[in-house]
Amino acid sequence: MLIQELAQLAGVPAKTIRYYETIGLLPAPHRGPNNYRMYSARDVDRLRLIAGSRSVGLPLVDVAEIQRARDSGEAPCGHVLAALARHLSDVDHRIADLLSLRTTLAELLAEGVTLPQDDVLGEQCICALLKAYPTFHDASHQPEEQSRG
Repeated sequence: MLIQELAQLAGVPAKTIRYYETIGLLPAPHRGPNNYRMYSARDVDRLRLIAGSRSVGLPLVDVAEIQRARDSGEAPCGHVLAALARHLSDVDHRIADLLSLRTTLAELLAEGVTLPQDDVLGEQCICALLKAYPTFHDASHQPEEQSRG
């Protein structure tokens, strides 16, 4: 089958297929007499695994490790589970960071709406809070007994 058919069957753009070949996730395809890339059902299966791995956000380095295991005749399931566990941990950390950022933004907004909005120099308005953000952030997240000091 040609690259467009592979792309359609796997749900991946032809440009992505060529990229995966360039970085070694897909082996170089056989070439027909017209020099067109020729793919097999095995390539569809491989590309679907790659595409599925990428769609859940697995990094290319993990996808490559999964493919190496598969290519060496090893069941890649252990590698997939380890990669999913690492990725889940990373997502949990990003969520925690985003929740912390959300809290900070809400605090800045709540404080900022009480300040003047006509301060051209930015000394008594929300701009002043942003200029002092690290100080504001550190003071607002310290335990109560420490911030009285």
